[in-house]
Amino acid sequence: MCVDIATDKLDALVKQIKKDGGKAAFSTCDITNHDEVKRTVKETVDTFGGIDILIAASGVNWFGPIVKQPYEEWQKEMDINVKGPYLFCKEAGQVMIDQGRGGKVIFIGSVRGNEGMSDRTAYCTSKGAVHLLAKTLGCEWGKYKINVNCIAPSVFRSEITKFVFANEAIQKEVLARVPIGRLGEPEDFIGMLILLSSKASDWITGSIIFVDGGYTAT
Repeated sequence: MCVDIATDKLDALVKQIKKDGGKAAFSTCDITNHDEVKRTVKETVDTFGGIDILIAASGVNWFGPIVKQPYEEWQKEMDINVKGPYLFCKEAGQVMIDQGRGGKVIFIGSVRGNEGMSDRTAYCTSKGAVHLLAKTLGCEWGKYKINVNCIAPSVFRSEITKFVFANEAIQKEVLARVPIGRLGEPEDFIGMLILLSSKASDWITGSIIFVDGGYTAT
């Protein structure tokens, strides 16, 4: 079940998955609205018969000095980055518990959930919260055989990092701390996503796994 607020993107993604031989559907959802999250979870169960894997990958990155960034922007960033994953865990988690067959929850965090950065108060704080949510639920849901982990990438190509890939000076600044010497591509953490979705990760939970080209090692 592909979930987003942008229906056009969802429709294109589902068509591609079906073209490749997979089974897919989509649910348009404002992830910050509890009623909409409940509806989407119900649609997923009705369509696929249950929920075994939840990938919480929502994220925005609006930045600015704390004294100048509007409170409303801060709150919206916290809602999208933290409240949305929390609500899906609350509803999909209950489904997994009731099913009694375990499950996998994978958050997409950030190296910024571990390190501060000037003018990124909302983003760093929100991703730090996501990391602690993964750790806490890893402890809480272990008895249900539900594994909860978090992939924390550095800068990789996505909608919210377009400005980095378009600015050579910013790229140079970031790459100074990346031993592998390049920025990330989505393919770079697909392997980790597959690992955390499979039985190979049955004894991994509550972990923050940095997939960052060595950024946090420097």
